[in-house]
Amino acid sequence: MSVPPKTKFIEKPDAIPSAVPMQAHTFHMGRILLEMGKITPEDTERILQLQKQNGILFGEAARQLGLISDIDIQQVLAYQFEHPYLLPEQQKYSPELMVAYQPFCAQVESMRAVRSQLIMRWFSTDKKSITVVSLNSGCGSSAFVANLSVLFSQLGQRTLLVDANLRHPAQHDIFNLQSKQGLSDVLAGRVELSNVTSRLEPFVDLTVLTAGTLPPNPSELLSRGAFIDAHKHFVSQYDIVLYDTPEFISSTDALLIAARTEGVLLIIHKNKTRFADINAINDEINSNGIKLIGTVLIDL
Repeated sequence: MSVPPKTKFIEKPDAIPSAVPMQAHTFHMGRILLEMGKITPEDTERILQLQKQNGILFGEAARQLGLISDIDIQQVLAYQFEHPYLLPEQQKYSPELMVAYQPFCAQVESMRAVRSQLIMRWFSTDKKSITVVSLNSGCGSSAFVANLSVLFSQLGQRTLLVDANLRHPAQHDIFNLQSKQGLSDVLAGRVELSNVTSRLEPFVDLTVLTAGTLPPNPSELLSRGAFIDAHKHFVSQYDIVLYDTPEFISSTDALLIAARTEGVLLIIHKNKTRFADINAINDEINSNGIKLIGTVLIDL
């Protein structure tokens, strides 16, 4: 990697006042630990005193005092590097959200590989949205797109996850969102869009729009101009927009949504999906001018 012009390496660390970076790091680490409830303002004074005496980092001083653990330090570092995760006892969200609870497991690494492929094949071409859909029910597509949305947000991308499954929605359960209004209510003109999106603070730049009230006419709602307008608003406000949809075999909803995003990521299950169905859906996708970006095989 070439060095940018007019850039120099500083060979003498003492040329920079050591108090400047330490104060910045101390404030950040201390603030995060305070917000996490790991330390109190009184603890902070003790930590700062020990830090000054021994010339160590804030986190190390807090650990030596027995106020926090190594796991606490790892969590703060993950937050600082915009890669937050949760401990198993922090069961606010569904265990299906593996990115939150098991960020370094093999399954999450596989999802990161999918994220990389989508960036190269789709989002690098100025596209901003994608429809994630399975062929069959019970394939785990809702959990997959939930995890994928967190992964995209960890790149610093303003990410919106839209639960467009107006028949059997799941994102409100996965993210423990209690609001009963969502996409369907927006499309029916019952509520303003700004009143139903939820910014999830534990994650970086992630917003979720739940499905909302289960309507009697989901296909008709998704066919209205209101959905076109909503989609245009989404892509104007966010860097990445991911749609969770009903399975292909149950309705035409997924095709209606995919027609707006122009691209589909197909989720197939090793033990449930037939090759004949894959070929049939592929033909239908192509005949509607929609691009099949790729397929993800889930084997659970």
